[in-house]
Amino acid sequence: MAKADNIILIGMPGAGKSTIGRLLAERLGYAFTDSDNLICEREGRSLSRIIEEDGLENFLRIEEEVNAGIQAEKSVIATGGSVIYGARAMEHLGKSGKIVYLRLSCPELERRLSDLRGRGVAIREGLTFRDLYEERTPLYERYADIIVDLDGKDTEGALSALTEKLEQRPEL
Repeated sequence: MAKADNIILIGMPGAGKSTIGRLLAERLGYAFTDSDNLICEREGRSLSRIIEEDGLENFLRIEEEVNAGIQAEKSVIATGGSVIYGARAMEHLGKSGKIVYLRLSCPELERRLSDLRGRGVAIREGLTFRDLYEERTPLYERYADIIVDLDGKDTEGALSALTEKLEQRPEL
C-alpha cells in the first residue's frame, strides 16, 4: 500500500532542501512547508536564538514536537538537518509520505556553507562539520525511502534528478 502523498526532504544543512523543495512543490502543484519556518513561527525567534537561549537539547525537543505535529496533504516538506534525531518526528513523517534524502559529499557541503552557528545548525560544542556529517549520514540513510545524489548538480539538475527518482518509485 502506498504511503500518503507528501514528499519529505531530509539532508544536511546546505543540501538545498528548501530551495529544491519550493521548486518541486511548484512543479507538482503541491503546497510547500519548511519545518524550520514552523519552528521559528511557533517560538517567535530564529533557530540560532533558540539554540543560544534554550540550549541544543531543548531546541531538538522543540524541533521534534513541531515535526511530529505537521499535518499536510499533497505537500513537499523541507525539514531541518537535525530532524533525524527525533524518532517520533521521523516515524510521523514516514507515515505521511516519501522520505527523500538529498545527499551531498562533505566537501561539497563545506563549499556551500560558512556560518553554521548563525544559520542555526544544531551542532554540539566541539564537533567539526565533518564530525556532524559522519554522525548524521547513517541516520539519513536509515530513514530514507529514496536517496538522491546531488554532487556536481546545479538547482535544475538537482530538481531533475529528484523528479526522476520519484517517478522510478511510485509505489512508495
